[in-house]
Amino acid sequence: MQRLGNRWGVGPVRVVLILVVFACTGLTVMFLKRPVVGYFTDHGEQPLLFSILYYILILPFYNVVLLVYGALLGQFRFFWEFEKRFFARIMGRGKKKGSERVRE
Repeated sequence: MQRLGNRWGVGPVRVVLILVVFACTGLTVMFLKRPVVGYFTDHGEQPLLFSILYYILILPFYNVVLLVYGALLGQFRFFWEFEKRFFARIMGRGKKKGSERVRE
């Protein structure tokens, strides 16, 4: 807990709230997967293409749910900054070794 608090720059109570947000988001996505798979596939069988598309398309949904739970638990600012850093890394605009660009 202390290591996470130091890494994120938050106190112990906020670390717990942040972990609860991650847990709630993961559970929400997990519980929604079965109905989505059942609706779009025959008898719950998942072709490889469906699985690939599902994991690509679930990313934006996961991030929106993360922000919603973050806002509900009073941690929106933390998760908004977290999302900006996350997408900067995905898009290749994050901090790179040997680069002069510094992460904000």
